[in-house]
Amino acid sequence: MNESWVLADRKLENLPRVEDFQRIETPMPSPAAGQMLTRTIYISLDPYQWWNKLRGSEPPGAVCHARTISQVMESRLEGFAVGDIVFNTNGWTRHGLTGDGVPRPAYMIPRKIDPSLGPISYGVGPLGMLGLTAYAGMVLQCAPKAGETVVVSAASGGVGQIAGQLAKLRGCRVVGVAGPEEKCRYVVETLGFDACVSHRGDGLPDALAAACPDGVDAYFENVGGAVFDAVARLLNPGARISLCGVIAALSDGTAKDPKGALLRRAQTTLESRGVQVHDLFVGDFVADHERTFLEQMSGWVASGAVKYREDIRQGFDQTPLAFVEMMRGGNFGKTLVQVGEDPTKG
Repeated sequence: MNESWVLADRKLENLPRVEDFQRIETPMPSPAAGQMLTRTIYISLDPYQWWNKLRGSEPPGAVCHARTISQVMESRLEGFAVGDIVFNTNGWTRHGLTGDGVPRPAYMIPRKIDPSLGPISYGVGPLGMLGLTAYAGMVLQCAPKAGETVVVSAASGGVGQIAGQLAKLRGCRVVGVAGPEEKCRYVVETLGFDACVSHRGDGLPDALAAACPDGVDAYFENVGGAVFDAVARLLNPGARISLCGVIAALSDGTAKDPKGALLRRAQTTLESRGVQVHDLFVGDFVADHERTFLEQMSGWVASGAVKYREDIRQGFDQTPLAFVEMMRGGNFGKTLVQVGEDPTKG
C-alpha cells in the first residue's frame, strides 16, 4: 500500500493546522507506458503550497502538492532508468507516478539530478526552482549594481538566503530582515550579509533606517506587512522591488489579493519615486535562464561562494507538523521532510 497526505474536508483558516490534513492509504501505483514509479526521498515544503489550498486549486481529498526529490523504482518512460535520482512533483506521498502524458509547465517537468553538483536535496533548493527564484528576482529583476544597498526579507529562509548572497556577489551592501537573534546572527556571520535586523517588536523601522543610511536601492520581498512598510520609507528614486512572497497577508486580512493590497498601501511613495515593481513567478524564467543559472549556481555552491542551510525534518508522519511550523516561522533554513533513504549518503 501507498501512503499520502491529503487536504481534509474542513473549513480552512488563514494559517494551517495539523488537523487540516489527513493521511490515507491507497494501492501502490503501477506505471503505464510513458510513466515511471518513483519513491519519494525529500518533500519540499514551501509557503506557496498553502496559497494553492486557500484558493481552492487543491480540493479536499487531493494529494497535497509539493516538489520532491525521488528515486526511480520502475520505468516505462524514455530517458529514465531504475535507480535514477530525479526532481519531480510527487507531493506529500511515499510513491508516485511521473510522466503521465499530461502537458506540464516547464518548472514541473521531471529531470535527472546530478549528485556530483551537491547534495541531492539541493535539487529543490539552490540547484532547483528555489534557487532559480532567487536568481530571477535578484539578478534579473532587481539587477543590483556594486555599491547599492539591497534589503532581503525572510533572509534566513530558503529563497532569502540565496537572494542576499547573490547581491553580495555583485558587490552590494546587503541588509537582511529576519526574526529571532539566532537567525540574524546566522545571516551576518555565516551568509556574509552586512547587517540583519529583527522584524519582531516595534523597533524595525528605526533599526532598518540605521542599517541603510544611504536608503534602499533594491528590495527582495518575501513577507509584506510591517516589513514592507519599513522598507518603503527608505526606497531611493529608481529603486527596484521583486515581489516573491507576501506571507504576512495570511494574518492581516489581505490574503485574497496580497500583492495588490501591498502595492496600494504604498502607491504614492512608489509612484513619486519611480520605483520599478516586478511580480516574481519562477515559471517565467525557466526556458530562457535555467541553463545559465544552473551553470553559475553549481559553481558558486561548489566553491562555497553560496552557502545554504536546510531544515530537514525526519519521517513521513511529521509532514503536516513541519508545514504548520514553517508557516508560523518555526523553521530555520529551507524546510524539507525526508521520507525515504537517501542513497547518496553512506
